[in-house]
Formats: sequence, C-alpha cells, structure tokens
Amino acid sequence: MSPGPSGTALDRHRNNRAPAPTTITVVANPGHRRLVGFAAAARAAGLPAPNVVPWQDVLRGTRLAVAAGPVRIDSPGEDPAVHALLGGPADPHRVEGGAVRHAAFRRALERVRCAVASTPGAWLVNDPDEIAVMFDKPRAHERLRDAGVPVPPGLGTDGRGVAVRSYAELRDVMRGSRHPRVFVKPAHGSSASGVLALETSGARVQATTSAELVRTGPGVTLFNSLRVRRYRTEADVAALVDTLCADGVHVETWLPKLTLDGLAVDLRVLVVAGRATHVVARGSRSPMTNLHLGNARVDVDVVRRAVGSTGWDEAMATCVRAAGCFPRTLHVGVDLLFSVDRRRHAVGEVNAFGDLLPGVLHRGRDTWGEQVRALVEGWRPPGTSRPAGREAPDEDQLPCPT
Repeated sequence: MSPGPSGTALDRHRNNRAPAPTTITVVANPGHRRLVGFAAAARAAGLPAPNVVPWQDVLRGTRLAVAAGPVRIDSPGEDPAVHALLGGPADPHRVEGGAVRHAAFRRALERVRCAVASTPGAWLVNDPDEIAVMFDKPRAHERLRDAGVPVPPGLGTDGRGVAVRSYAELRDVMRGSRHPRVFVKPAHGSSASGVLALETSGARVQATTSAELVRTGPGVTLFNSLRVRRYRTEADVAALVDTLCADGVHVETWLPKLTLDGLAVDLRVLVVAGRATHVVARGSRSPMTNLHLGNARVDVDVVRRAVGSTGWDEAMATCVRAAGCFPRTLHVGVDLLFSVDRRRHAVGEVNAFGDLLPGVLHRGRDTWGEQVRALVEGWRPPGTSRPAGREAPDEDQLPCPT
C-alpha cells in the first residue's frame, strides 16, 4: 500500500532523462548489509555489480577509482577501522567526539566530491554538502524551519534554537521561555546517541536517555547503551548535560507524541526521488523510539486510521517537502511525529542514510530497489550536465586538494 501522495520530482527529472546507468559506484564499507542489499537490487534490475569505493580508502587519502555514471555515498558506520579513521574515541561505545568526527566526515565527503568532479561522466546521487547539513542538527533544523516545514520549536522566542554551554544555562533558558520539557541532542549525533529528554517541575528533574553515566574519579564518561535509563538527581542530570554541551548540542521543545496502546509512536518515512515510499511506525514506552533500543514496530495502517486519511496525506506531503530541502540527494529518511491530539505533526529529524528498513516494501520493492528504479528511470539531481554534478559551489565547500 502506498504511504500517501507522492511528489513529482521524478517526473520533473525525467525531462533531464539520460540513458540508464551501466555501473553505479557506491562509497561504502565492503561486506556491510547496506552494500549487500543495494548490490542485490542492482542485479535484480539487470545492472552489473556496483563499483565499490571503500570508506577506508577515502579516509586514508588513497586515489579513488570512480566510474563514469552515478556515484552513491552510503553510511560509513559500523566499521571499527573507519570509526578510528574518523577520529572517534578508542571505545566506539563512548558518547563523545561528535564535532571532531563531523569535521573529518566533511573532509572525507569532499574527497569523494573531488574524485567525482575529476571523472568525466560521473555524478553524485547524494550531495556531500547536503549530507553534511543533515548530520548537523542545528543547521538541518534551521533549513527545515526556514522552508516552512513544521519542526519542534527551538527555545528562542522566535522558535530558533539557542546555543547553551552548560546545564545551568539550559535551566535558565528553560525557565525564561517557560518550557519545562525539552530534548537535548548532540549536534552531530545519530541513532539516538546521547539524546536525552529532560523534564523539570520546580526543584525536581528527570532525564531519560540511552546514555549510561559513569563517574571516573573527578570526571564523568557517557556510554551508549541499549537500555533506556532515567536520572533523577540534579547532580547526575547536570553531569549529563554538561558533558554533552562540551561537544555542542541542539535543544528543542518536547512535543508530546501520538500514543497508541500505551506506546508513544512516530514514523520513519523514506522519500525517494520526491516520493514518500517506505514507512515504518515505531512505538516506545520511553521518549526514544529507535528500534535498536528494543522498541517495537507498530502497524502502519493502525497509525493511518488513528490520524485519518487527511492527516496522513498532509504528513506524507510534509515529508516530501522536508526531503525537498535537499534537492541534490536521491533519498532522505524523515522522522515524523504526530502530536498527541492527532491533528498536528512535525519533522523531528532528517537522515542522510535513513534507508536501512529491512523487510519494508513499496510496490514490491525494498528501499534499495526503489532507489535503483529511480536511477534506471532517469533521476538526476539539478545541474548534472556539469562535470562535477553541481549547479554551483556552496559557500562552505572545501577546495579540492592539488
């Protein structure tokens, strides 16, 4: 069943139609299930196996063998060697170093862009600058809000985020804006790493998070955990927030989510070529709905009935608008929440690599099959007539090495 109304981006891109690609280059971790799934989709479409550029080669400065045709950038995650090359902590379970990893990731993305720019006929399926923005929560939030996409308001009087550097500053801002409940998110985190839901009532505080607080002498260390914890002493909550603030945070108001059978529910909606295709509904008894935390998939049709056909269609259209803020990227994973009153909705996050949705089909195609279909049918981002596959350089684009 289709998730709702679709955009017309693929139809528009057909006007810029090119012959179906013969080979797709994928920047990925060899052997990872993401690459295996995409390769299977390519073979099913009659294409040869993808040309693979390993992330380790990108990060080590090895000359990249990019082929003419589309170049798809996949996630660098779940590889210890790549994690180390990105400057992550020695223990990959530690919650730290997001800003350092983001800077290293941006430099790696630019190496890919430069390799594509120097290869005749090569063009990017997902844009490095847009990927970098999606991995920068304050910038992504700002881009969506400025485009009129509904998002949870920041703590500023104009709905913009407020930079806070400590727990004390955060409490002051919360009191001044009269927001007793907020989400605090690492600016460059993913997969709910370090995210905490903070509730205050007078002198009482509670932080719900998957981060485990470990005191190491005079300091503290945060570790990712598969178990959601609640901290209720101000000393623990302050330690959590201060540790996160040291690496930069994004703070937004806490919008109560739709609740079904005692579970808080939100959606991951994949938008491919301007169409909302694959949808997963996630339910949790905590504020974090990520499935890897032991949360459950909820029947999508139950959610659709709960919000009504009009509310559902409007939400899917919002997801398409959110993805449209990144026009040079084929697919975007949109995290969407319905409010507890079932009448409103908002986009909580956008995900550059949000297509790992095993077992979810749209018209018989998995997420990778949908992307291959779009490429075979002629999808291209704006400006691919230029050798570099870009309309114009972004102001923060890094120069190619000489």
